[in-house]
Amino acid sequence: MNNTDMLILFLITLCASIFFTWYIKRILLKARITDNPIVSEHRHKTGTPTMGGIAFLFTISIVIALYFQNTPILIVSYMMLAGGIVGLVDDLIGLKVKEVQKVVVNISDEVITLGRLDVEPQEEVRVATPKAKSEVEDLLKDGKVEVVGEIPIKTEPGELEKIICQIVLGLCLGLTGVVTSLGGFELGFLAIPVVVIGVLGSINSVNLIDGMDGLAAGIVAIASFACCIYGYLFGQPDIIPVFLILTALCLGFLVFNKYPASIFMGDTGSFVLGTGYAAAVIVCDVPYFGVLALGVPIISVVISLLHRAHIIKLPVEPLHHTLNHYGMSEVKIIITYWLWTALLCVIGILAKMYIF
Repeated sequence: MNNTDMLILFLITLCASIFFTWYIKRILLKARITDNPIVSEHRHKTGTPTMGGIAFLFTISIVIALYFQNTPILIVSYMMLAGGIVGLVDDLIGLKVKEVQKVVVNISDEVITLGRLDVEPQEEVRVATPKAKSEVEDLLKDGKVEVVGEIPIKTEPGELEKIICQIVLGLCLGLTGVVTSLGGFELGFLAIPVVVIGVLGSINSVNLIDGMDGLAAGIVAIASFACCIYGYLFGQPDIIPVFLILTALCLGFLVFNKYPASIFMGDTGSFVLGTGYAAAVIVCDVPYFGVLALGVPIISVVISLLHRAHIIKLPVEPLHHTLNHYGMSEVKIIITYWLWTALLCVIGILAKMYIF
């Protein structure tokens, strides 16, 4: 592809992403498929349409129809479609309410313990864990807490079911046979497990970071565009088209998803971006820079795993919700995460220029 062809590809994807996001938003609003955030700081976003990642599926279908003869674009696009379908099923299951959890506020003058949390006076928390549910009744009787709301919790597939679906996505890419080496190493029989691990890591990183307006789309847009610059600077122009598609998808969605968002991508969107980014990095063989560019979500996953392993304790998971919980504004968190992503990308490019 020459520069003109790549510009056309970018503009087609960008315009399609903008149009389909607008179109899907209208449909979701009419169908009343909207979000009901469980984080107290985000409760004002109730009623915002979710599952907006469906717009990605329409956009990718257009790209496949126009560029089916380009093998890297075709493979990455099909992977995004497959990932989006898995995420869509997850979103559809989530339309069913599993339970309704109480939201309580500490009305006493002292710090109280509820579940694993230390709750400050006048602080609101959601009664989520079995331990918290068993303790809250006594606290209500003692007049230490007061119920201030209830939040419906969506039904979700079990962790095992999610992992199996993500492994299948990795197998779909590995079984194409296009990945034989990665990062300068011949993989041989290790190709499939390495690809599966890469897809799993990327999906869960992007899915976890998708919790604030434009956060996931912005990070993937920055990381993908940085990969385009990487390819241009270091003589790998063939990697640019697939990352341009990811960049344009995210930028088109950000027109409506930037703060204050009028649509959320849901698991449909985060699975598209997570699967697509992993596939692009692996097919284009830029693992070191690709992982570094996605460093912010990866670090967030590590922190959440440490929390779940009881090594550290977060009042709210993941980290960006904890920062918001302690008073950092959503806009400041989003900009900080975007800037850190950009900084990591710059570090990676400079390291490639002057060290490696």
